[in-house]
Amino acid sequence: MIKRIDEMLKLWAQDLHTPVPCGAVGGNMIAMLMECKGELIRGTRGSRVLLDESVDIELIVNKHLSPELSLIVREHYCNQDSFLSQKMQHCGCSTPTYYRRLHDAHVCIEGLLLGRAA
Repeated sequence: MIKRIDEMLKLWAQDLHTPVPCGAVGGNMIAMLMECKGELIRGTRGSRVLLDESVDIELIVNKHLSPELSLIVREHYCNQDSFLSQKMQHCGCSTPTYYRRLHDAHVCIEGLLLGRAA
């Protein structure tokens, strides 16, 4: 794994794929909208990743990664409720394959992010 990309993906998942309650409302989107009077602002967690980078990562994961790499990224970073063995089973691969695909996803994401910056 590429440490910098790993950190960015952790923050991406936290910023864009974890419900943020405005008050003490919980994870219900309608309740959050009511509590915040219809105004939800993403990236309010003090993230170290710029919102633009989170949006770029979201686009890369959704549109530019192959389906198996996208699945690995989403399962590894967005699914915090499952054990690693459950994640591997859901992705349908062994431990070496899981980590090889995760590394391949990191390489692809890094290349695409560098290509956008250049």
